Amino acid sequence: MKIKRIGVALAAVAAASALALTGCSGTSNNSSGDEIKQNQSLTIAQNGPFNAYNSNVGQDYTTYNTNVTYMTWASFNYYDNTPKLVKNTKFGSYKVVSQNPLTIKYTVNKGVKWSDGTPVTAADLLLQWASNTVKYNSSDAGGVNFGGIAAGSYPYDETKAPTVGDDDRSITFSYSDPFVDWEQLAFNPGIAAHAVYDVAFPDQKLSGADAAKKVEDAIESDDTATLTKIANAWQTGFEFSGDLPANKELYLSDGPYVITGLKKDQYVTLERNKNYTWGPIPKVDKLTIRFIQDPTAQVQALQNGEVSIIYGQADADTVASLKGLKGVTTGTEAGYTYEHVDLTFSNETAPGGQTNANVTPGPFDPAHWGGDANKAKLVREAFLAALPRQDIVDKLIKPINPDAKVMNSQTILPGTPAYDTTVASNGSAAYDKVDIAKAKSLLQQAGVTSPLDVRFLYGKSNTRRAQEFALIKDSEAQAGFNVIDDGDDKWSSILGNGSYDASLFAWQYTSLAVTGNQAALQGGGGNNFNGYANTTADADWTTLAKTFDKSKQNQLLADIDKQMWGDAYGATIFQFPDVYAASNNVKNVSYSPIAPNQFWNFWEWTK
Repeated sequence: MKIKRIGVALAAVAAASALALTGCSGTSNNSSGDEIKQNQSLTIAQNGPFNAYNSNVGQDYTTYNTNVTYMTWASFNYYDNTPKLVKNTKFGSYKVVSQNPLTIKYTVNKGVKWSDGTPVTAADLLLQWASNTVKYNSSDAGGVNFGGIAAGSYPYDETKAPTVGDDDRSITFSYSDPFVDWEQLAFNPGIAAHAVYDVAFPDQKLSGADAAKKVEDAIESDDTATLTKIANAWQTGFEFSGDLPANKELYLSDGPYVITGLKKDQYVTLERNKNYTWGPIPKVDKLTIRFIQDPTAQVQALQNGEVSIIYGQADADTVASLKGLKGVTTGTEAGYTYEHVDLTFSNETAPGGQTNANVTPGPFDPAHWGGDANKAKLVREAFLAALPRQDIVDKLIKPINPDAKVMNSQTILPGTPAYDTTVASNGSAAYDKVDIAKAKSLLQQAGVTSPLDVRFLYGKSNTRRAQEFALIKDSEAQAGFNVIDDGDDKWSSILGNGSYDASLFAWQYTSLAVTGNQAALQGGGGNNFNGYANTTADADWTTLAKTFDKSKQNQLLADIDKQMWGDAYGATIFQFPDVYAASNNVKNVSYSPIAPNQFWNFWEWTK
């Protein structure tokens, strides 16, 4: 499964990735709603702001951004709420050209275009391919570095660029090894190539077609000088520090909606792309997504009719409030999202194998102890021994889902066939219960004689996260850790910068790909925020990518899980109880366990 971080219900996430309110399980009064009524508008609440259009960049790969781009970017496929992968043949097609080597052809249909009228071409597909390659996500100074979230996760044959064909509408490329998830991770154009080129070379003033061709030529000829500027623009040029930029190229759409308004930290507005015919057509003309972080305020807005759908991280108060609302349908599902604490193994190591400068190594980093990896591991084990996972579940999650249990796997979700077998032997049992005496003993073995400072990052205004932090701080203090409140509402942009020692967020599964969390958990991965690396686990990831036997896949995931618990990577806490709610005046709202959850069938929403 591909994951992203989320900060609220679903994330961090983000958890990528993935990674974002109880009553009876159900959906809002569903009907066919085939007609498109004129001038319909709808307001949704989500608990984090939209602040970047290129959600394929590591620091911007959050639920709040991908909810928006899901509705503005066209795609070759999507997941329904089964969940099942559905092909969008109106947009284009993909097929296996050869099995040896595995060769795939992607073709965009004629007539598909960006919201400025520029056709979607092979250049857009090539740009997505390049952003996922190893060679164009270089850790070397001066190298081409896109900062792509999935860099290194796709075993592309990077010795040559994809072949362009079909009047510049298709690309064909090969994988160096068989790749089990090639369809699950089928890529989509994302950011327009000509827009990226214009950001990179603002003085050239080319037409859209000519600018796109420049990108195509640079990738085909491996023009690293040009690609370095293109990569920099792709990575940083589509972040929004304030209101909606005047330059519409920064948010071009080839999907059902176009962004028409953005008020910093307040809302984003999308209007139906009237030229869009290459996929499901939305019935609502205008959507407004309000950013309301406080779940109680979300419920109040739903009750007052200010919003019709709410999307966020529920707490016990949220659930109690929703039960009292009339004219609202709510449900609770076990989502494909899980909460976790990660410990920073290397403050100096940034995502993608990049380097953080001028950072202070924390107590979980061997550099803090003069390179003594064993001492750093003992300190990590001590911290996990005092981590109050069961207390968090009992006090914060069971009021929402009475059947909630502590989650004990880094690689496999509860409820799946391999979960119980994996947990029985992965080593997580060492941290089943808080053991202050054990934690103190481990610190003593490490030669620690005074309280250790641990800088702790989390979403500060997130009610549930703040409650989790308070429980963690109190428990860890008994063991000898001084947990410092480094909570920040901009936590997702801080991930991986080396300024903290532990982080609390969630990963959200966004696909059924078995290698989907490789970029987060493998050494040097584009979504690896804590500098973790284990040679055995890394080799398992490589093997997993070309393993088609389900039982062997589970064995490899179990081994990776065991390596991570053995290294005291961090700890999973709970699987999210996804609580959702919508006004009964909105039809066809339904839930999917895979991101983007309620947003999955936005084109069917109607009043």
